[in-house]
Amino acid sequence: MERLKVLLTQEQIAKKVAELGAQITRDFVGESVVLIGVLKGATIFLADLAREIKLDATFDFIAVSSYGNSQRQSGEVKLMKDVDHSMEGKNIILVEDILDTGLTLTYLRNLLLAHKPKSLKIAALLDKVSRRQQPIHGDYVGFEIPDEFVVGYGLDFAERFRNLPEVCILETDEKSS
Repeated sequence: MERLKVLLTQEQIAKKVAELGAQITRDFVGESVVLIGVLKGATIFLADLAREIKLDATFDFIAVSSYGNSQRQSGEVKLMKDVDHSMEGKNIILVEDILDTGLTLTYLRNLLLAHKPKSLKIAALLDKVSRRQQPIHGDYVGFEIPDEFVVGYGLDFAERFRNLPEVCILETDEKSS
């Protein structure tokens, strides 16, 4: 049996995304940025964030696999889709739904640095600092959250719950092994 408990409301998320967009606009005033969304989880955050950035902004997407259909991360990151265009000399903002162990974002940061961007920043809606295994941090972070399995606002469990307007804790009756 699955139960959802609201952790962050639609209003809290919208307010924080507006603040992050304003900060990015201030940090890159007079310049353009490329938002690189990590598929699929970051798409809703990227769309909302992009509308709050008052600069010349373009999108690209990258896809990796690390979770599969379980609540536990495999520890292995596999590139499924790289960016479509050269990122050399550009201001990149890597947009991710959640900064968790840091394994995925460390992998992606190294991959994107190889493109020789002008700058590379990380925007993450959620940050689970307590689970960090790699020394990485977000430059634009929405909310620090507890070590709970969360869904909604793009985050999923086995591809479900992405369309929820809130971020919710997914509670299950599954026994941990």
